[in-house]
Amino acid sequence: MKKTLLALALVSAGFAAQAQTVVKIGHAGPLTGPIAHFGKDGENGARLALEDANAKGLVIGGQTVKFELVSEDDQGDPRTATTAAQRLTDAGVKGVIGHTTSGASIPASRVYEQAGVPVITPSSTSPKLTQQNYKTTYRVIANDLQQGEAMAKYAIDTLKVKKFAVIDDRTAYGQGLADAFAESIKKLGGEIVGREFTNDKATDFTAILTKIKARTPDAIFYGGMDSQGAPMLRQLRQLGIPATFLGGDGNCTSEMLKLAGDAMNEKVFCTQAGIPLTQMPGGNEFLSRFRQRFNADVLIYAPYAYDAASALVEGMKAADSTDPAKYLPAMQKVDFKGVTGHIAFDARGDVREGGVSLYNYANGKWEPVKQ
Repeated sequence: MKKTLLALALVSAGFAAQAQTVVKIGHAGPLTGPIAHFGKDGENGARLALEDANAKGLVIGGQTVKFELVSEDDQGDPRTATTAAQRLTDAGVKGVIGHTTSGASIPASRVYEQAGVPVITPSSTSPKLTQQNYKTTYRVIANDLQQGEAMAKYAIDTLKVKKFAVIDDRTAYGQGLADAFAESIKKLGGEIVGREFTNDKATDFTAILTKIKARTPDAIFYGGMDSQGAPMLRQLRQLGIPATFLGGDGNCTSEMLKLAGDAMNEKVFCTQAGIPLTQMPGGNEFLSRFRQRFNADVLIYAPYAYDAASALVEGMKAADSTDPAKYLPAMQKVDFKGVTGHIAFDARGDVREGGVSLYNYANGKWEPVKQ
């Protein structure tokens, strides 16, 4: 009798295990290379969101689901990004959080569109991404047009800057942000005295900065990531250029402070899509839980990746299905209070309430600028 009961218990346990459906969710970003810290930050944010969802024991389509994160390294490279996207869709992921950079997101987005797999970027800010009008592409962060306009207005109205030099790294992100900034400066009556470009692997900017120095700009704007922004700032100071240094969210990081060192001063400003972490509705709690889980501080994109993963889950819950073909239409109806704020999307897939914050280097850290 005991053997029979034991056998029945084992059979029951087997059925219970079979009733749980594993749902693969992809993450794509640079996990190696000079901007790997951005990719890992986003990956950790997505992982925490899926772990939270699993802890709730969600039932979707009559099955208890267990989300599993499948991560691919795109190295922040456009060609590698399409390969990473293909690997994820071939692996049967039901949605993707990524890519980290616009240069990777834009070419990869076509792969997801053809596969019918929803992809939500936590950090790609190029307007071109959603202007493609792909049905599968979403974003939970403000775009470059908003960032460029915010920085230009602050520089002219508050900092009283009149002459600007603009440099970008020729990536979709860097050039797009620099273009948005330069266009806004011209509209506001400012003067662009120099427009130069480099690449996202460069470390020596002496030639560019020497050329710019002769044009005596009051401020230099750099569109690109901290791995170039920091050495550029150091070399700018070494050349005795007194100009204010301006940048976007790619420079608005703790890594920028480490890499730039004593070149940082009160004449360094940056923009960041969204609001400061401590001012986000769930920011303080998220930071505490993130530190406890990963023994690391939030860099910048983790809370957005958390909300991106949560949005995918909300879409599945609304459609009562993990099948992309069935839950994709429900993404337009997603509406919830995330860590970063109100998450809901417009017809193009952009977040409806993407704000922009300004920061200034002071007291050894980035401090929010009161506007």
